[in-house]
Amino acid sequence: MKIWSLALVLAVALLPAWAQDDARIFKDADLNLGQKLIKENRCAECHAKKFGGDGSAVYRPMERVKTAGALRGMVEQCNTELNLGLFPEEVTAVAAVLNREHYKFK
Repeated sequence: MKIWSLALVLAVALLPAWAQDDARIFKDADLNLGQKLIKENRCAECHAKKFGGDGSAVYRPMERVKTAGALRGMVEQCNTELNLGLFPEEVTAVAAVLNREHYKFK
């Protein structure tokens, strides 16, 4: 198993059960920080390289991300895979922005 896969599994497994099913994990997230981190880490550019166009196609296969916890786990996967060095609250902030703009988990 690759290290990033293990990190994703651990990140999701360590969240409380309720956090995996709804967006309460984003309740206190700093959306301004999330926006700033998305811009600073050039997430859209990376997604465009991998998925083409403006990179927003990464959000279309909604079946891949079915819960708020899974969304946060995907952001943690990028953090680990790309060695971004984001702290847990920063990962949550980025995921909260993605939830607000694309996923809309409640």
